[in-house]
Amino acid sequence: MALEPQRKPDILLIILDTQRRDRLSIYGHTRETSPGFDQFAERATLFERAVAPSQWTIPAHGSLFTGLYPSAHGVTEANGQLSPAHPTLAEILQVGGYHTVAFCNNPLVGVLDNGLQRGFSAFYNYASAIPNRPGVARKSGLHQRFNRWFRPYARRIGNQFARSDELFRLSLNPLLTPIWSKYINFKGSTPHSISDLIDYWDAFHAGGAEEPMFGFVNLMGTHLPYHPPQDVMNRIAPELRNDRAAYSYINGFNADGAAWASPPETPFNAWQRAVLNGFYDAEIAAQDVHLDRVLRHLSERGALDNTVVIIAADHGEGHGEHDLFGHGFNVYQELVHVPLVIHAPDAAAGKRISGNVSTRRLFHTILDAAKIAPPLDDADPNANVAGLSLLNALEGKADVENGIAFSEAFPPSMFLNVLAHRSPAVIERLRLRQVRRAIYEGDHKLVMAESGVEALFDIADDPAETRDLAAEQPDESAALAEKISAFVAGIGQVEQRTAEVDEQIVEQLRALGYVE
Repeated sequence: MALEPQRKPDILLIILDTQRRDRLSIYGHTRETSPGFDQFAERATLFERAVAPSQWTIPAHGSLFTGLYPSAHGVTEANGQLSPAHPTLAEILQVGGYHTVAFCNNPLVGVLDNGLQRGFSAFYNYASAIPNRPGVARKSGLHQRFNRWFRPYARRIGNQFARSDELFRLSLNPLLTPIWSKYINFKGSTPHSISDLIDYWDAFHAGGAEEPMFGFVNLMGTHLPYHPPQDVMNRIAPELRNDRAAYSYINGFNADGAAWASPPETPFNAWQRAVLNGFYDAEIAAQDVHLDRVLRHLSERGALDNTVVIIAADHGEGHGEHDLFGHGFNVYQELVHVPLVIHAPDAAAGKRISGNVSTRRLFHTILDAAKIAPPLDDADPNANVAGLSLLNALEGKADVENGIAFSEAFPPSMFLNVLAHRSPAVIERLRLRQVRRAIYEGDHKLVMAESGVEALFDIADDPAETRDLAAEQPDESAALAEKISAFVAGIGQVEQRTAEVDEQIVEQLRALGYVE
């Protein structure tokens, strides 16, 4: 039965954390990893060249929530805090009459004191030693009281590991990584968060709420460590079913937290990459089952008649390409070329958009759908919600950015600190301390390391970025380099706000023998 129409649509933003675009079957992957995503995309609008504004979680989510590139919002480190000068998407929607609720599985978004939780009427966090879920009244009174007492303390401890290089490096010890990744629910719980979203959505509308709802969901299924269900693993990568060496290798990799963001000292061989790819693809397929649950539920209820649904990734993941692993240090396609699908009521189904677009524009798209203007000066380019909204593409309108998109990779200092102790030579060999930026214009992509040109690629002919064209096309390189320089100059100097280390927590951990 269709829902009663509302004055404004409900909006659901689903972020598939660490999801590579090229591993979804609708984008051409040979494995059927994403039937749920694919079927939904066929009834919506699929973007072929969505570009993440950053290569890792915190700055990428900062851009999704403010519409600004990382250079402008300034939250580029784990201990960073978003300035109150930058209103968040949830804050603007809340003031505009929306009920705002989050179901978050990533501790970098849901636990750290970085300002990304601002503006949510309810924020449910699944990545914690004490997850915060709706419906806790079903638990025993004693259990509830313990959770309420311990949750703030657990959150404080979690924040200190992000702010202290010493604590962060300690946490990556192979003896400790399997313990904390399991017992603090590092990847949250995709099944619980999707079930809670469905129940919350139904209860909210069944209660006759006059407010429209904005729901934000972060799913962490494709992030390390890889533990896909065995039946899914058998279906997606049957060649690894009885390969004891493969399971031994992935178990060792899962336990080595430092390796998750470290370039390998020697390049992965073909077998190692095949193992990593197989387990990663199985995680995609396992998560897709739950993504499909909520999409089918909304469809069967008729909720899609008055709901804008956006599914994207914050960034991707490297599996040995370009001598890198993880998502810490560059702007290659495997990291910043991300999936994006938008369903809007009454929009034509099955459309594909081929131009380059930045996913920072989801901020403008959602505000446009809600018909809400951000509290910004009209001279601020970020205030141009109507022009920057990606809903224009659904209607066939020209793009105000002319197919230009940027991406920025600020190297996380906490990862650099780990590498400085683990394999310092690789930092210099790959120049990992340098900020990298990319500009997309048409089929060309230029990458700069600091102020120097690093490479020029034709991403249409060379999507794997194996051939540097900078020397062959110096005029094109120079023209794009000028545009990156103008982009950086236009942002100017942004003050970096940081949160302080809680020395009391550090001393308590030291007294317990966890810190030297």
